[in-house]
Amino acid sequence: MSVVDVWPVGSMALLTKNEADAISLSGKGELYELYRNCSLAVLNSGNITDNSADLLENSKDFEINIIRNERGLKLELVNPPESAIVDGIVIKKLRNHLYSVLRDIIQLTNLSSLLNASVKSQFDDESDYITHLIFIILRNAQVLKAGAKPNIAVCWGGHSICKEEYDYAYKVGFEMGLRYIDICTGCGPGVMEAPMKGSLQGYSQQCAQEKCRLIGLTEPSIIAAEPPNTMVDDLIILPDIEKRLEAFVRLGHTLIIFPGGPGTAEELLYILSIKLHPENKHNFIPLILTGNKQSEEYFKALEDFLITCFGKEITRYYDLIIDDPVAVANKVKKNNESVFDHRTITHDSYCFNWTMKIPYELQIANTVTHEFMSSLNLTKEQEEWKLAANLRSAFSGIVAGNVKDYGIQAVKKNGPFVLHGDKMIIDELGKLLENFIKQHRILLSQKEYKPCYTFE
Repeated sequence: MSVVDVWPVGSMALLTKNEADAISLSGKGELYELYRNCSLAVLNSGNITDNSADLLENSKDFEINIIRNERGLKLELVNPPESAIVDGIVIKKLRNHLYSVLRDIIQLTNLSSLLNASVKSQFDDESDYITHLIFIILRNAQVLKAGAKPNIAVCWGGHSICKEEYDYAYKVGFEMGLRYIDICTGCGPGVMEAPMKGSLQGYSQQCAQEKCRLIGLTEPSIIAAEPPNTMVDDLIILPDIEKRLEAFVRLGHTLIIFPGGPGTAEELLYILSIKLHPENKHNFIPLILTGNKQSEEYFKALEDFLITCFGKEITRYYDLIIDDPVAVANKVKKNNESVFDHRTITHDSYCFNWTMKIPYELQIANTVTHEFMSSLNLTKEQEEWKLAANLRSAFSGIVAGNVKDYGIQAVKKNGPFVLHGDKMIIDELGKLLENFIKQHRILLSQKEYKPCYTFE
């Protein structure tokens, strides 16, 4: 048995007895398993996987103890991954990530209980409360920079991508770095890593006095399946996938979507649902779809799906740029300047988009079950933004069935999720997912992917 001690710094060096007990192994706290699994994930930073069960199985003997003593707080790591240790000490960036996990798991409990007690008196509705909670989480993580001009590009895309697509995302990041643009991603491998690495190099080439900001947003059920990549500096764990998605669009200034699988389709439909909402008609939310020349087939399949579901007009809501990193970077820079002008006129914060309307349907966390998936309305007999929201939920469920432990267990017990809807939409959905499978965009850990879904 190996034991390594880590001493948190700053505010995380001091916890109340109740806080420590909630995540302590010795105190059998209710949050211990969540805290342990998230800590294990960050200690595996850089290790590529998309199977949380495998990660947990390979580290069954890992434990983390919270010890309060006269000096404050000590984290005792029992049998940590060898890759996280150099000369008997945890690598500094991983130590910082451990502090982030400690901060976010503790504050999730504290903030929820504090805000829930006063939600009726202080907020107009629960939707405002959720946005307020996300703001506090981001502020406590110190990623909101008051007064700084809009400068963050949110990069969405798959972890299961080929080398050519990775290299293209790196080049886009490099061109953005040359223009001093900061990066925010889902913090995993693939597209979540490449733009960060490229931007860091671009900043370096400019001999920038300040290092580029590399922000990673994740959530508890994703982090174990996608440990943070080695580039992430600021790691934030949101309560669930819905809060994570809202954090992306309120924190970021331009959204970029690279090739990916079901998770990327979920992100695209999420932002399209927001852009399609009537109350966002005059809100400037720039969106770029981009990839290398070989990814044209991917974007054609995606665009065909969108046009079938929403009509040709949907193409007005995004820019599609193929195989041109310089054009992407220039467009991001121009977009960010427009965001600056728009928020100056509307008096909205540069660092957090308060005026964007995010429907409550996109904010609430729905546990993915067979009943939930079969109840989704995948027909054209509804507002377009609601169809986009329901399609987003369908892809979210498929992601859960693929990589999240509770979703994997549900499919194992009850068989594939069943989706219903208009024949035209269901046919296109099936065709798109088949395209993802053919291009090996679903599950790195399975040589032959067995779908967790079916259609009726």
